[in-house]
Amino acid sequence: MSPEVDAVLARLVPHPEDGSRADGPVAVDATDRLLLDEARALIQEHPSDVVVIGDRFGALTLGALASGALRVRAHQDAITAEAALEANTRHAGRTLWAAHARASADAPVPREPAGMGLTGHDRLEPALFAGARLVLLQLPTSLAELTEIAEHVARYADPSVTLLAGGRVKHMTHAMNDVLGASFAQVGASLARQKSRLLIAREPRSDVGPLTYPVTSRLTDPEILAAITPPAGAGSGAAAVAPAATGNGTPGGLTVVAHGAAFAGATLDHGTRFLLAQAHRWPHLSDLQFTPVSSTSDTSEAPTPVPGMDVHPVAVDLGSGTGILATVLGLRYPNAHVLASDRSAAACASTRATLTANGVRAAGVVRDDAGALLPIPDGSADLVLLNPPFHDRAALSTDAAHRMFATAGRILREGGELWTVFNTPLHYRRALERAVGPTEHVAQDPRFTVTRSVRKLLTDMSVTGG
Repeated sequence: MSPEVDAVLARLVPHPEDGSRADGPVAVDATDRLLLDEARALIQEHPSDVVVIGDRFGALTLGALASGALRVRAHQDAITAEAALEANTRHAGRTLWAAHARASADAPVPREPAGMGLTGHDRLEPALFAGARLVLLQLPTSLAELTEIAEHVARYADPSVTLLAGGRVKHMTHAMNDVLGASFAQVGASLARQKSRLLIAREPRSDVGPLTYPVTSRLTDPEILAAITPPAGAGSGAAAVAPAATGNGTPGGLTVVAHGAAFAGATLDHGTRFLLAQAHRWPHLSDLQFTPVSSTSDTSEAPTPVPGMDVHPVAVDLGSGTGILATVLGLRYPNAHVLASDRSAAACASTRATLTANGVRAAGVVRDDAGALLPIPDGSADLVLLNPPFHDRAALSTDAAHRMFATAGRILREGGELWTVFNTPLHYRRALERAVGPTEHVAQDPRFTVTRSVRKLLTDMSVTGG
């Protein structure tokens, strides 16, 4: 790796952190460096035909530009990774330009560095891969996600494309070779270096069938059937409106649609099942009294509220995944406006498709970090459901969960409820009480706990000044 590229990588930070935390993430790892080293000659040969998938903090994208790429197309499933790339592009801008200019001058055919560009794509699509000769990929842990990526590369990139997929050796399996082999005639592996290795795929197969993802399944689990049935009295009263759900979302079951990177695929994971089993204890939103709400925040920065929020109850699915909980909310509470959010592009696409497949119309899906961009004023949500993630790729991390707790505390009206399911050993109760309000354990088994938190704006201590 050239000193110029090293200088760019040295400027990167694991945004939003600054890299100073001893147990925190690193902005550039051994896999990034191995990928960039192996890709350098191909970047110089095809500087306008480079695609990067799964870049965590921008090392691959900015490293490719520093290595002489004129144009890079990038897709990052997590919106937090997009934010990190944007921040590091600004942070390393001047150093990046100097490295790019040097690499362009040293190319086999020297050229002017003008035209260096970066295009972001928020989904896997043919336009992302059209004409690509080189694809750099941080290997996902999910074989389903790898399958969807490999199939897109093989179908839509240039027939001469080379896919370099890198990962930590301890997280790589022979099944990854098999997944790539289903889409490429030639699959090999590099030597390991600093506990990282590359899988190298070439020669896209011409005899492949239709794309595997998204996949669709019909769920008829008893927890689903009970949860999607509106409680007695739902849809009655002054606040009731015409049902917002028709179509496949009947007592016969629920249709789920899943892209490869969506958690749990087109199945019902145990945590969501355990939360749905408590649906009979969720509040009857039709029994609530609704009054117009207004935001006290700066309107230039606040999201535009959804129409009719002042007369409809609002139910939110934070971290929606494939949209099972959001769809259940829409079917159980036909008079409610449902909002769902997730940081994953694949999850948001899955949620939209699942809502549509079940005829839930009064719903919105937002791709953001922990619900930060939900289009509702603070203190306006009546019910929030949350099954927070506890992994960031292969690492255990509870950071996202705590941001979600804070969001729930911000958006819930006084008396509104947050229902959370989490791994029992994580002991989130005190964090929920601090972020939202009084919290009770509703159900628990050896693996999962379900809690109910009630938003309380004025505590006894705040009233007395204690």
